[in-house]
Amino acid sequence: MIPLAEIEAARERIRGTSIRTPLVRLQAPESPAEIWLKLECLQPICSFKLRGAANAVRSAPAGALARGVVTTSAGNMAQGVAWMAREEGVPATIIAPDHAPQTKLDAIARLGGTVITVPFDRWWQAMEESSYPGVEGLFVHPVLDDAVMAGNGTIGLELVDDLDDIDTVLVPWGGGGLTTGIASALAALSPGTAVLACEPETGAPYAASLAAGKAVKMGADDATRRLNATSAADSFFAANFPTGIRGSSYADGPCWRENRACCSFRWRQTKCSSQIGR
Repeated sequence: MIPLAEIEAARERIRGTSIRTPLVRLQAPESPAEIWLKLECLQPICSFKLRGAANAVRSAPAGALARGVVTTSAGNMAQGVAWMAREEGVPATIIAPDHAPQTKLDAIARLGGTVITVPFDRWWQAMEESSYPGVEGLFVHPVLDDAVMAGNGTIGLELVDDLDDIDTVLVPWGGGGLTTGIASALAALSPGTAVLACEPETGAPYAASLAAGKAVKMGADDATRRLNATSAADSFFAANFPTGIRGSSYADGPCWRENRACCSFRWRQTKCSSQIGR
């Protein structure tokens, strides 16, 4: 878990770069509970990833940015790192998998980032090793970085500020950095709030790890490759299992229709769109 003091310090570091996003009531009278949406889609890069990238870059030791910044990402963290590199006036190099959406690659280029596209397995290796041959600079890990998780945790601070007596917070689980950050803040400030990590059935390593009682690795088929969800890292499982972060999976595959219907409903109620997938 990330100490509350680090999350509070992150809030000050990223102020003025990331925005304090609104918490909006979803008007769904047929629901048995109040549902509130944290609209991270309103961040400058349309993703919460800017929070973690900003904190990681701004908390780096003096001189660490001299050769620029580097990350491995299919798009969202890449944009966050490229955004921060542009603010700091240093180059950004992104190691991206060859399945990364062209729209996201184009967005990285508009921010001034240099993209190196590699096969999925080589990309995953770079993520595990936190490096890529011939590329220098501060490596900002998209998931396994305490500063990134502290930045993500600022969402938890805002939730507690904006809403009393939160029963449950549902967080999408991709690698665990968002869930860990938010859960860390809530554990300190709202210990009665449950945190539920949500994964698609075709890429649910955390739910599988909870069932097995240990970190497990899933087969890297086409679905899990697209989701970047092949494993629940030992360090994440060890950190999250004792905290009571629960896991849940939802139908995927043919049920993308349901996801689209959900996005359509959210648009009608809030006039805010969001992406399907990562």
